[in-house]
Amino acid sequence: MKKKVTFVVVIIAILIAGYFLVTKLSSGSKEETSSKEQWSTSKYLEKVDTNYSYELTKKLTTFKSNEKLGYRPSGSKAELAAGEMLVEEFKKIGLKNVTKDEIKVDSWEFEKADLTYVDKDNKSHELVLGGYQANFVTNGPETFEVVYAGKGTKQDLADLDVKGKLVLIDINQRDEWWINYPAYQASLKGAKAVLAAQQGGYGEIDPEALNAQDICGPDDAPAFSISRKDADAIITLLKETGQQTLKVSFDAKSVVQKDAKSYNIVGEIPGKDKDSIILLSSHYDAYFDGFQDDSAAIGMMAGIAKGLIDSGYQPEKTIVFVAQAAEEWGISNSRYDWSTGAYEQIFKARPEWQDKVVANINFELPAYEHTSADEIRSVYELDQFLTEFAKEVPTVEGVYKDGISVVSPLRTWSDDFSYSLGGIPSLRNDFQDSDFMKSHYHSQFDNESTYNEKAFRFHHNMYGLLVAAYDNTAVMPLDFTERFEAMKESITADANMAAGADSQELLKAIDRTIAAATTITEKVNKINADYKAALLEGDEKQAQKLFDDNKEFNNKLREIYRDAQEHLVKLTWEDVQIFPHEHAQNNLDAINKSLESLEKGDVKTALDNDLFLVDNNWYAYSFDRETFDFFTNQVLGQPADRLNWGHARVVGHEDLYDVINSLQDKYDATEPKVDSEIAALRTAAENQKSLLQTTIQHELEQVTAIEGKMKAIAQ
Repeated sequence: MKKKVTFVVVIIAILIAGYFLVTKLSSGSKEETSSKEQWSTSKYLEKVDTNYSYELTKKLTTFKSNEKLGYRPSGSKAELAAGEMLVEEFKKIGLKNVTKDEIKVDSWEFEKADLTYVDKDNKSHELVLGGYQANFVTNGPETFEVVYAGKGTKQDLADLDVKGKLVLIDINQRDEWWINYPAYQASLKGAKAVLAAQQGGYGEIDPEALNAQDICGPDDAPAFSISRKDADAIITLLKETGQQTLKVSFDAKSVVQKDAKSYNIVGEIPGKDKDSIILLSSHYDAYFDGFQDDSAAIGMMAGIAKGLIDSGYQPEKTIVFVAQAAEEWGISNSRYDWSTGAYEQIFKARPEWQDKVVANINFELPAYEHTSADEIRSVYELDQFLTEFAKEVPTVEGVYKDGISVVSPLRTWSDDFSYSLGGIPSLRNDFQDSDFMKSHYHSQFDNESTYNEKAFRFHHNMYGLLVAAYDNTAVMPLDFTERFEAMKESITADANMAAGADSQELLKAIDRTIAAATTITEKVNKINADYKAALLEGDEKQAQKLFDDNKEFNNKLREIYRDAQEHLVKLTWEDVQIFPHEHAQNNLDAINKSLESLEKGDVKTALDNDLFLVDNNWYAYSFDRETFDFFTNQVLGQPADRLNWGHARVVGHEDLYDVINSLQDKYDATEPKVDSEIAALRTAAENQKSLLQTTIQHELEQVTAIEGKMKAIAQ
C-alpha cells in the first residue's frame, strides 16, 4: 500500500520560532501548541547537530576486521570493540542505564582474501577479494587453479572438472539466485570455493565494485567476491591462452565460529513511566565501510538522543536506544540468517519488552536521498497515524521534493520485522526502492562520498519529532482496518470458489472485523486526542488519569496486534510478507496456467511463465536435486532456534523438481508427450486446493477470534 503525503510549506522564520502544528487524529483539525510544546519542538530542532552524528558515523567505520576492505561482522573483534566504544558514547551524550545485552550469535572473522596471478605477458596482478560467511583458511599463500564456470549452474558444471579448484562464476543475486546456490552446487562437485562476480543486480556503480551478502548457506561451501573488472580480465586471459584453468596464489582467512556471543548496546532517556517504552534501533555491524549501512544510522540515532537530551526534553514514556549487533548475518546455515541481533534482543535478552515497548523506530541508510518522496515503511496499523504525522514534518530545502510516502507492510530485510513479530508496532525509514540498492549497497562504494547532509538533517528532524508524537499518545495509535482491507483485497474469491475453497464466509468475517476495527480506531483517536490536549494544557492529573484508565485497553490492542502478527503474517519462499491464503492461492494459479499450456502441447510457456512461480521451484531449473533438497530442508527441517523470525512462516512446499526437469528435456520437441507431467501437475493442483481450503478455514477461525476481541473493547 502506498499513500502520498505532501509537505506543509514551513518558512524558515517559523521553524526558528518553533512552529509545529499538533493534529487531532480523530478530526484532522489543528490546535495551537502550548508554550511547553513550542519550546521543546523548537529547542529540539535547534539542538539537532548533524556534524556530531557525521563524526560518530566516521568513527564507527574505523572499526574493521579486514584492514583493506573494512567489515565489522557478527561477533568479530571489530564488532566487540565498536560496541565498547558505543557504550562510552551513549554515556557521554547523557543516556542513562547504559548496558551491554549479551546475545548468542555465530561469529565471523574475515581478515583477508588476496589473490595473485601472472598474465601471458608475465605481468603480476594482485587482487583483493570480498568475503562471505564461510570457513576458508590458507597457511599463507597457497597455489590453486581457477576455472570459469559461467553462472555455476548444474548445466555449467556438467562437463567441468572443478575438484580442488576455485570456480569463477557470474552472478545476479537480484534477478536470479542468491550466492548459496552456486556455492553449494560447486562444493558438491569438490570445488574449494566460488569466486563470484556481479553481473547486474548489485555493485553496478563501478566495475571494480565488490559485493557482500549474508550467505544463507553452510560454512563449508565457501564463496568470495571478485570485481567484474578482475573477473573479466581472468576470463579474457583464459580465452586468449586457450587454457581451461589459471594458476593463482591465494592467501585467505575467513573463520566462522558457532555459538559465540556479541552485545546489543542499550541506553535510555528515563520517562515518567518506565513500563511504557519508545524503542529506537539501528545496527552497528557492517560490510566494507558500511557508511550508510548502517554506521550513519547509529550516528543518527545517537544524534537524536543527544538532541532530545540537550533540548531538555522530559518524556512521559521511557525512550530506549539500542545499537544492535549481527543484523547483516548472525547464524550459519539458515535461510533466515540476518536480523539475528534484533531477534535475540526481543525474544531472549529482553523478552519483557514485548509487553512494554509501544513503538519501534528502526533506522537504515539514513544519510542518502533514496527517492524523491521519503518513504516511511511501517506495519499496516500505523498507516493512519504516520500519514497524519507526516503532514506536519518541517521541510529541508533541497531534499524530498515530493514529500513523504507512507508504505506498508514491512519487509523482512531489516530489524523492524523481528520487532514486529514480538508484538511491537514497527517502522523504518525505507531504502529498498532506491537505485542505491543496485549501485552502492553492500559494496566498498558505500563510503563517506555518499553522504547527504540535507537528507541526514531531515531524518534527524522527522524522527525526533516522531518520538515526541508517540510520547503524546496514551494508547498505541493503531488502526486495524488497513490490515484487513489489504487482506480482503488479496482474496481471489471466484478462483477460490472454482477450486472448491469457498472464501465467502471469510470475506464476511473480514467485513465484520473492519467494522469493529473502525470503531476501535475512533476510540483510539479520541483517547489520544484527549491525552494530548491534557498534556498541552499542563493538566498532568487528567493526562495521568487517561493513561491509567486506558492501560487495559492498550494491553488489549497489543494482544490483537500480536494475534494478527502470529496468525496472519506468512512469508513466501523469497521472504516476501503475505497473508496465509496467498501461498496456495498463488501456487494454484501458476499450476493451473501451466496445465492449460501443457494441454495444448506448449512446454515453453509452462516453463518460461508459470512453473517457476510455485514455491522455490525456480531453483529446480538450474541446480541438482541434492542442492534443491538441501535448501528446501533448510527451511522445513531445521529447529526453531536455527530459523528465528522465519520459523513457521512458510505455509508449505510443492515439489515440482522432477516435472520441471522432465519438461526441460522436451523444451524443443515438436510434439512433446507430456501426459505424465500433466498427471503430476494435476496432483499438485489437488494438493494446493486442499491446502487452500485448510488455510482459509484457519484464517476464518483466527479472524473471527480477532473480531470477538475487537468487539469486546470497541464500546
